[in-house]
Amino acid sequence: AAGHPATAEVGLRVLAAGGSAADAAVAAVLACSASESVLTGIGGGGFATYYDAASGEVTCLDFFCSVPGLDEDAVADPMTPIEVFFGGVPMPYSIGGASVGVPGVPAGCGEVHRRWGRLPWHGVVEPAALLARAGVAIPEAQARTLVSVAPALTPGDGAEIYAPGGTLLRGGETLHHPGLDRALDALAEEGPDVFYTGKFGKVLVDAVRVNGGALGHADLQAYTVLDLPVVHAPLAGYHVYGRDDLNGTLRTLRALPDDLATMARPARAVAVADALREFGRQRLGDTTNVSVVDADGNACVITTTLGIGAGVWLPGLGINLNSMLGEGELITPDLAPGDRMSSMMCPLVVVDDDGALVLAAGSAGASRIRTALVDTLLGVLIDDLDTEAAIERPRFHVVDDQVHAELGCPEDEL
Repeated sequence: AAGHPATAEVGLRVLAAGGSAADAAVAAVLACSASESVLTGIGGGGFATYYDAASGEVTCLDFFCSVPGLDEDAVADPMTPIEVFFGGVPMPYSIGGASVGVPGVPAGCGEVHRRWGRLPWHGVVEPAALLARAGVAIPEAQARTLVSVAPALTPGDGAEIYAPGGTLLRGGETLHHPGLDRALDALAEEGPDVFYTGKFGKVLVDAVRVNGGALGHADLQAYTVLDLPVVHAPLAGYHVYGRDDLNGTLRTLRALPDDLATMARPARAVAVADALREFGRQRLGDTTNVSVVDADGNACVITTTLGIGAGVWLPGLGINLNSMLGEGELITPDLAPGDRMSSMMCPLVVVDDDGALVLAAGSAGASRIRTALVDTLLGVLIDDLDTEAAIERPRFHVVDDQVHAELGCPEDEL
């Protein structure tokens, strides 16, 4: 399951070639840099949750962005304030070199493959490079998102990529990143280090520094993928495993009443709304998710993001860098150079009492990730819906004491 048919096709091809769930997930995440760059890319960060069918073990990895500034000469200029519109509502963001955190996607993909991959590394990266060479059709939904976030994506090299001839891409038109195939070829040949201590590390530092950012070589050299504590939440006789995200998805599930499965739907709606209100903070942003299960029953779920993108491009490589330091809700006073930033992303797996996999899921949506996951889990695990029906049904999102309900939510629940 992925955010673009071309992304999913890459994952399927890798599975068909004998790859594991990890191989396919990594290949699909790298393909996102060509097919879903409005939402994510190599210059961003993310999280992975892996379920090993043989042992029943769940592992959560953090390859989100780190705060730069470890180099002695690190000085950042002020960020560039912009407004983007989500649902017609203006949201303040900041972009530019000073908004760029240390990217984690190359390192994260490398670590997932190192631990659980079967195919050679170059075989996992190559499908994304082929996709980058050809370009892909941008879906209608991502074209609509592009309209919202154009102020962040069209500076610099993004102008010709997303608005060739001065007009933003529309649904069905070709999205192409000149040079991205070359970057992916080098990644396939030299491994993830090419973006940290290799030749693209200097390109990355120079691009950020010339745009007023603080990121330096010491930041890249210090970057590592982290193992995270795995959090458990019981739900309707099943077991949900994932990381403790900034919006408290697993904590929300644990706060639900034990008798939720037998409650009448109106009462259940109130209980869910109460749990959603108890945790979390509000933010909108761009993210995508890849979920893979292989023939052996292993599952790999990876969620990645660029924020909205810094508008800082690696010259000639078709890679936009993240804007994590410009995401105000992610910044806390205690953050120091080298620290890992927080996120609302929550890739998760669900198993039964015997430890067998039931579901592998993740979501986009920033502060609405939790809403989407909780409602989908309730639909599949309690209401016996298939995943497509559970995802598509109307749901409600809680902001403080307000419920934002989609059209079609049952009146008695409202």
